[in-house]
Amino acid sequence: MTGELVILLLLIVTAVAFDFTNGFHDTGNAMATSIATGALKPKVAVALSAILNLVGGFLSVEVAVTVTTSVLKIQDTDTGALMAGLDAETAMFIIFAGLVGGILWNLFTWLLGLPSSSSHALFGGLLGAGLAALGTAGINWSGLTAKVIIPALLSPFIAGLVAAIGVWLVFRVTRGVREARRERGFRYGQIATASLVSLAHGTGDAQKTMGVIALGLIAHGTLSDQEIEANGLPVWIIVLCAGAIALGTYLGGWRIIRTLGKGLVELDSPQGMAAEASSAAIILTSSHLGMALSTTHVATGSIIGSGVGRPGAKVRWGVAGRMVVGWLMTLPAAAIVGAVTYFVGHLVGGVGGAFLVFGILVVAGGAIYRRSQQQKVDHTNVNAEWEGEGTELAPELATAGKDA
Repeated sequence: MTGELVILLLLIVTAVAFDFTNGFHDTGNAMATSIATGALKPKVAVALSAILNLVGGFLSVEVAVTVTTSVLKIQDTDTGALMAGLDAETAMFIIFAGLVGGILWNLFTWLLGLPSSSSHALFGGLLGAGLAALGTAGINWSGLTAKVIIPALLSPFIAGLVAAIGVWLVFRVTRGVREARRERGFRYGQIATASLVSLAHGTGDAQKTMGVIALGLIAHGTLSDQEIEANGLPVWIIVLCAGAIALGTYLGGWRIIRTLGKGLVELDSPQGMAAEASSAAIILTSSHLGMALSTTHVATGSIIGSGVGRPGAKVRWGVAGRMVVGWLMTLPAAAIVGAVTYFVGHLVGGVGGAFLVFGILVVAGGAIYRRSQQQKVDHTNVNAEWEGEGTELAPELATAGKDA
């Protein structure tokens, strides 16, 4: 087995690990509102979301194509060969280091219960590793701007506006309906809209990891852009990535589900349904257009919009502000981790450097997981009353979580 093949295998394993973290990090985007309003029981919600993420992974590859072409310049699009001066080992190590940056930022924000963008963590990691290895010439700045940055800036506002209008219309139209009847009816509607968001999430986020694995295969020389355009992605990539994101989703990112469902707005069923419908429409549209949109930004914008659209609803702007800070930090923070990871691995070089970086990832990931168990959030306390403006559980709930 050659050194290049070993690095490729480590890259694929790490990509699947990223996809897994993407699943549990982003479960809340689809199911937080349904869990918060009681439309679905927590365990049922994550199981349903997992199944639909799995299905969604098979429905589209437009976003995967975006990932292979719109962030890094590692391949000559005319000849299919690697860019001049770039060898296969270096190209794969760039992608590998970028994935490590994305995973570590995902885990860190999950620990804080902060709904940051897994997509931007991935792109930030790739950006940092690409800059460290190739300089500014190695980045597709026009693709990054058009397909990633501009949608990231616009999507929360569009989602919030759509959700706010939807909530206002719902309460306007149903103002003569008894509250209990209205709540019951919209809870059934939430099951449908939450399912649609989960399906949409699978069509978008699973594709990003598919694109990264394809990018690694392109760097290795096993695959080319032309083959992808002619025949689509290899089926094994689709199955692997769809399965990984579904498994991660099923395990449930309870810390982030809690923040989205309880920390931003005290939701009722009409608000939840409006937020989910807004998110689903925008995510599905962006996936069709090949835009690597952040489902986290869309879902958060929709939830805030659902609070703004209902007179008298309380939006916790302090929590929202911390989320925005996290969003702004995601791309540069993941880029720094990706760049440092590349430098560390490159310093050792070859297979040894790849295993060193992989070992650092495992140790850091394990440390974050152990830290999370000190204040555990799971299906037993995810809907507990929100304490103050922070993301922390009340001490007695943390204890209950440990005992669960």
